[in-house]
Amino acid sequence: MQGLIGKKLGMTQVYDGNGRRVAVTVIELGPCLVVQRKTNDKDGYEAAQLGFAEQKESRVKKPLLGKFKKLDKAPLRHLKEFGLDKAEEVNEGDVVKVDTFEGCSHVDVSATSKGRGFQGGVKRYNMRGGRMTHGGHAKRKIGSIGQCSTPSRVAKGQRMPGHMGNKRITMESLTVVELIGDDNLMLVRGAVPGANGGIVEVRKSLKKSGRGL
Repeated sequence: MQGLIGKKLGMTQVYDGNGRRVAVTVIELGPCLVVQRKTNDKDGYEAAQLGFAEQKESRVKKPLLGKFKKLDKAPLRHLKEFGLDKAEEVNEGDVVKVDTFEGCSHVDVSATSKGRGFQGGVKRYNMRGGRMTHGGHAKRKIGSIGQCSTPSRVAKGQRMPGHMGNKRITMESLTVVELIGDDNLMLVRGAVPGANGGIVEVRKSLKKSGRGL
């Protein structure tokens, strides 16, 4: 299994083997239910659709609800497909836990960043702005955005005020500090996008593991 669905719990600090204090993000990773199994013979590729976090039946559409009734399981809120190796024996109805990352040193974590609403260029792109002293008339303005008479238009690609955040971000090659199998927790070094309680997708790192090279 190349990845799992989880939930960001927050950040804390731990000490490594050399006694250095390390900032880590705690992720509740799984348990995830294998809702559907994709095979090379039937679908043309090997993958498994995983589900995470239970929800009420009344909030699930009937075609999707049929999947869970077929497995005799409670409906799940979040579904995501992850690739598999051909040798892996994963069947519908199986439960995948954090121990699938045993021996994995680095992971890629994807999540939706915090939404900041509509922001100006100073906050959104860390622009300097104008002088703040007496007489300055461009204190938090972004400055010129094009030419006057020629070509008389705004230059394409200008960094301007707009919606900030609420984008899908992937942090690559984060170091796995510790796995706590009893509580389905993974501790990764550094920060992870999104607010506490947000859904994250954790995959085995492409760059550090050599997959895809």
